[in-house]
Amino acid sequence: MDAEYLLRAEKISKTFPGVKALSNVDFVLRKGEIHSLMGENGAGKSTLIKVLTGIYEKDDGQIFLGNQLINPGSPEEAQRLGISTVYQEVNLCENLSVAENIFIGREPQRKGKIDWKEMFRKADLLLKEKLNIEIDVKQTLSSFSTAIQQMVAIARAVDISSGVLILDEPTSSLDKNEVKKLFEVMRHLKSKGMGIVFVSHFLDQVFDITDRVTVLRNGYLIGEYQTSQLTRTELVSKMIGKQWGESAQARKKHMINIGERGFLQTNGLEKKGTINPINLSIRKGEVLGLAGLLGSGRTEVAKLLFGIDASDAGVLVIDQERIKSMNPKLAIEKGLGFCPEDRKVEGIIGELTIRENIMLALQTKKGIFNYIPMKEQKVIAQKYIDLLNIKTPSMEQRIENLSGGNQQKVILARWLATNPKLLILDEPTRGIDIGSKSEIRNLILDLAAEGMSILFISAELEEMVACCDRVLVLRDRYQIGQLEGEQMSVSTIMEMIAEGAGVVEASIQ
Repeated sequence: MDAEYLLRAEKISKTFPGVKALSNVDFVLRKGEIHSLMGENGAGKSTLIKVLTGIYEKDDGQIFLGNQLINPGSPEEAQRLGISTVYQEVNLCENLSVAENIFIGREPQRKGKIDWKEMFRKADLLLKEKLNIEIDVKQTLSSFSTAIQQMVAIARAVDISSGVLILDEPTSSLDKNEVKKLFEVMRHLKSKGMGIVFVSHFLDQVFDITDRVTVLRNGYLIGEYQTSQLTRTELVSKMIGKQWGESAQARKKHMINIGERGFLQTNGLEKKGTINPINLSIRKGEVLGLAGLLGSGRTEVAKLLFGIDASDAGVLVIDQERIKSMNPKLAIEKGLGFCPEDRKVEGIIGELTIRENIMLALQTKKGIFNYIPMKEQKVIAQKYIDLLNIKTPSMEQRIENLSGGNQQKVILARWLATNPKLLILDEPTRGIDIGSKSEIRNLILDLAAEGMSILFISAELEEMVACCDRVLVLRDRYQIGQLEGEQMSVSTIMEMIAEGAGVVEASIQ
């Protein structure tokens, strides 16, 4: 084995019930290298990291640290071997000092007590020598910015591990200057021979800081590439799985009823650190798509519109009424429905029946004191079970016992029962069988033809082109462009995502 290899994973496989998360995946990290792990949701990035750090036990394959065959059974064991991870959410104690956070559980001792002087000295030396940072290590962590807190987490990880550092989405909550400082620290650690695995969905950052890129897709290794020899266009193609010039499916036309004004409009709507100002208009009977890579801001826009997240600035207008403060209850009253991306966590309530899951939103709309009679519930539930072809022996079956595709149909039924004017669909066809996908796509077009507005989010670009009247493209939390009509194709959307088209600043029409 090459002596320059710090960490090497060979033929790693991992299966969860019904899902092959990793299939014979290879990964190599070298000394003094910053190596990016790239892929969309479900690609296998998180699973691979958790296998390498002992959170998950692999089903097959081998892991080498240098020339040593290892099989970490826990994060603590991985740390002892020399592999440390810093996650997106900094897991430290803000009420303790910087030094205490770095050495918590490993405090220098003297005569059976904590040697505070030595701990402060070591913390100060560690930050200066390893990270090139000078701060007062006696101050509480809460007195410092998120960026400095991130550095403290890295300092702790570096002190525990002398070889491998895994940074999982470390820049998601940092501004540009903070990212710049983090990159300075990463380059400093690289110069000392440390190998860094950098997981990020920001393309520009990947090309700025990394030496190599490994791309995963649907649990498979697509390849390892030198970053300098890879274009943004090529990287997006490898992540999504489509080549330039590949023709999209012919878009299924539907008769749309587009009014003169948008049913929903936004002007400069934003949430700092989540999504930059967004300007959009969704007209009656229109399917508007939001396209972009993981982390581009698609889901964040949906949550702002439905009031799950509160905006910091901007204007939201629904049916010509300016909404001062949106929340989910008000959104339902105004005719909005929302099918979330993660149906198991945010959508279904597994212990409830299909009927009960279908009735949730309508009961909320009517109010807790206007209970819907059981007879009426059964009529409504059966209507949508038939309409959406939900395969179940009974509406009283617990929803957790259904297939993924049928669970997704139940969530759609929940919102259709409220007779929404605008339906927000966040990845409605992800992880379901081909037959259910086709049925849901056709339903989207039928609903739009009947005058319902649809905001459609999907990572499958052919699906976007086939279903949408217009596509709004997002990148790195910015709105960068719009495509419609003959402009829309898989290749044009991918090109805009990869290369960018300038932040859209025009107000809504």
